[in-house]
Amino acid sequence: MAGNATPKDEDMAASELQRLLSTMAALRDPVNGCPWDQKQTFATIAPYTVEEAHEVADAIERGDMADLKDELGDLLLQVVYHARMAEEAGLFDFADIARAINEKMIRRHPHVFGDRKPAQPGQWEAIKRAEREAKSEPSLFDGISAGLPALLRSAKLQRRAAKVGFDWPSVAPIIEKLEEELGELKAEIASPAGHEKEKRQFEEFGDLMFVMVNLGLRLGIDAEAALRAANTKFIRRMGAVEAGAKEQGQPLNSLSLEEMQVFWDRAKAAERSGK
Repeated sequence: MAGNATPKDEDMAASELQRLLSTMAALRDPVNGCPWDQKQTFATIAPYTVEEAHEVADAIERGDMADLKDELGDLLLQVVYHARMAEEAGLFDFADIARAINEKMIRRHPHVFGDRKPAQPGQWEAIKRAEREAKSEPSLFDGISAGLPALLRSAKLQRRAAKVGFDWPSVAPIIEKLEEELGELKAEIASPAGHEKEKRQFEEFGDLMFVMVNLGLRLGIDAEAALRAANTKFIRRMGAVEAGAKEQGQPLNSLSLEEMQVFWDRAKAAERSGK
């Protein structure tokens, strides 16, 4: 389906959504429902919700639109699942969720739904800030969920701090800070063993990652996306190492690190030459 939605398209979408809501209600039915679905709670379903969001991002990164359709369906199911459990508890239902996000989008786009004046720089954040203040949320970081993936949350925290001027002025001091944190981690690794060593290494490693996220923000790089890309590259190159071992008729774990490195470097060179 492409272009502007027609009334027929909208009717079909509404019909399929209602069918999905009915399916979930049947799954959760206390008498005739699925035993597994009946016993689920917000807490037990939450990890699946996070996982499905990541699988949507993965499908987009791979450019697999057929898979994206399926993964978006899985993610929509998560919303419907939480909505059904909330309705059963008398908290809210799917219509309340849709109404709330619809009203939020209209409120945050006055240049589309309101006075039609051109959008001003910082308008979105100004409206969000006004919403937080209306909820009596005085803290700088209110609205940034603790449940976000750590890299994403780190980026949001640092962006928020930067908006009030708490940020390095350029790349150079960030690089200096990065080198400082790396030096501190190296020092902890080299320090004598003790009951605090693991804790200190843990903290220094976290500090190093935090600064890396800030460097990514400065360079316009999404740390989460960059790490996903690095993971994909690693899988691809290890695949070449596995293929090399197979060509030699040897199990992968029988190769020395040096032998594996030969296949790794060959894959790396091939990528750079575009082969």
